[in-house]
Amino acid sequence: MARNPESAPPAYKGRGTGRRTSCGVIVTDGARVLLGHFARAVLWDIPKGLAEPSEDFRAAAARELREETGLAVPPGELLDLGLHRYMPGKDLALFLWRPPAMPEPGALRCTSFFRLKDGTRLPEFDRFAVLPWAEALPRLGRNMQRVLGEIRASPAWPFGPSP
Repeated sequence: MARNPESAPPAYKGRGTGRRTSCGVIVTDGARVLLGHFARAVLWDIPKGLAEPSEDFRAAAARELREETGLAVPPGELLDLGLHRYMPGKDLALFLWRPPAMPEPGALRCTSFFRLKDGTRLPEFDRFAVLPWAEALPRLGRNMQRVLGEIRASPAWPFGPSP
């Protein structure tokens, strides 16, 4: 499924076609999901970010999870959920991690920052929540809602079909 683009079929590569690939991790126990809140924004999201050129998608997803939450997971523990059309010009390589226990939101720290025009540095995520899916989905952007809905309804979802 999500593999290094050099070994992937042309439809999967995403590079050289004008499309970028964001790699993300769904941290869930099946009933609840971890979300991060975008600093200075209304929306929440799963930990994700762009893969570096030639970076393996699984490794990129594990890196983004670590940078955005402080959670370190060996890439081999991530379940590949495939590559999905996310938005114009961008695909989303998604992986699932089922931790032994859901993380405590207050213990998570984002070490990935962006700069405002005035030079102020802000973390990409300024807070976290572990929420039931029904509460989490409305907090996401519509493209992420669509992709997660498709995944949760697919045979690849390890917890059985979700409403």
